[in-house]
Amino acid sequence: MNTIIIDFDGTIADTKHLIVSTMQQTMSILGLPVKSEKECSSVIGLPLRQSFTTLIPMDEQKANACDNTYRQLFIENNKPGVVKLFPQVKETLEELYAMGIVIAVASSRGSDTLYAFLEEMNILRYISYVVTSQDVANAKPAPDMVYNILKRVDDDKSDVLVVGDTIFDIDMGKNAGVKTCGVTYGNGNIEELSKADYVISDFHSLLDIV
Repeated sequence: MNTIIIDFDGTIADTKHLIVSTMQQTMSILGLPVKSEKECSSVIGLPLRQSFTTLIPMDEQKANACDNTYRQLFIENNKPGVVKLFPQVKETLEELYAMGIVIAVASSRGSDTLYAFLEEMNILRYISYVVTSQDVANAKPAPDMVYNILKRVDDDKSDVLVVGDTIFDIDMGKNAGVKTCGVTYGNGNIEELSKADYVISDFHSLLDIV
């Protein structure tokens, strides 16, 4: 593989508790039915507004309220050190970078918080391209993020790997016609991830694939 496109939430960093608790807090404040941890986890990987509308039928006004309230609460809840890298992520990115592999991040997260996390975790130096749902017409599982990166790298699709923890990541890669790798330690389930070309239980195992 010459290019690896990696999801952030649930693949690079453990953001599950922060996201779920902030979603539940948002629902409570707005008088919506508060969904379980499992239900909230199932939509991690979708754009923020779509996460709420997938769980709870609502009109556009309420969806906007969820979006705005969540973003305000997220800033308050995101204390230093709350979000941590999964084991061996930084070391593996460093090794991949040293091998000359192009590393990109494709995330449904907003660019402001994504760049802040990448800088805080001291891994932005290894990443050549960052694409968010704000940069494309169609978010995951559409292939747009992958196409955005492919336009900037001179690689055949056979040399590109998408890595993620949810079915949205795997379907994005498959819809783009590239290889896919599911990680089992994140927010997805093994049954869904079995659609991927590769399935690994720790990030460092990427080195066995490339």
